[in-house]
This record gives sequence, C-alpha cells and structure tokens, in this order.
Amino acid sequence: MTPIQSLLLNLLIVITVLWLLFGFVIGVAIAPNDDMSPNIKSKDLLLYYRLDESYHAQDTVVFSKNNTTYIGRVVAVPGDSVDISDDDQLIINGHIVSEPEIRNSTPRYEGFVNYPVLLGNNEYFILADARGGAEDSRYFGIVERSEIYGKSFALIRRHSI
Repeated sequence: MTPIQSLLLNLLIVITVLWLLFGFVIGVAIAPNDDMSPNIKSKDLLLYYRLDESYHAQDTVVFSKNNTTYIGRVVAVPGDSVDISDDDQLIINGHIVSEPEIRNSTPRYEGFVNYPVLLGNNEYFILADARGGAEDSRYFGIVERSEIYGKSFALIRRHSI
C-alpha cells in the first residue's frame, strides 16, 4: 500500500468513526437564549448523549417541542405529581422542592397548564433555570420521552467569544 493510499484509508476510517459517533451517540446543541442562565448562557455549546433510556430529576436535557429545540432541567419524572404554589414554590409529590442552584422563584403561567399535573409513562416535566418568562413545561405542558434528544454531559462556553 502506498503512503497516499494509507493516508486515504486512515482518513476514511476517522471520518466514518466521527460520523457514527456524532450521528448516533453524541449530539450537539447551541443554547438559543438565556433560559438556562446562569448555568448555560446564550450561544454556549452543549454536547449531549443520545443513548440514555431514562432521565432523572436534575438532569439537563436537550428536547424538541413544537419544532423548536430547547434545553431544560428535568424536575419531575413518570409517576410524579407537579404543582406550583400561589407563592411560586415548585411542589413535586406534595413536597416543596429545594433547588439551591436556581436563583429565582417558579411562577405559575396562567392559562397554559392545569395543576396539579400527574405524569404518565414516558412523560417528563422540564423547567428552565431562569424561571421568570422562560418557555418550558409551564408553557407547553409535559414533554414526551420521544421528544427528548438526550442528556447533556459537556458544556463549552462561547457566550463571550
């Protein structure tokens, strides 16, 4: 095999591995806005793992709703009951949730979701970290498992570039 053929073969192998890796295992999303601020800012690059089968409370996920890609934090999983109190407290299964990393209260968006919400199989309640005004499950309701692309595992800061 000539050096050129060897180089082309190695290049083909690398391209194939990258195509398989980023086509089926790892996804890339760019934060469209500051809904996850201060943890994730607009234009930050998020890498997510596509092959997860289950998600847990506090997982940051990339998902699609109404043909729009969102990034959010899972706050409730299948079987959970979700409510938001009159004083803007998130209540899961009858207990107020303590979220030290969330700096804002969680206001209820009137006219969109009827509370309490009982999640069925493969249903998740996902909120943005910037709770005031963000589009999340308070706005468009539950998120089906099939609408979740994957769970984030790496963040590349790009907002100051």
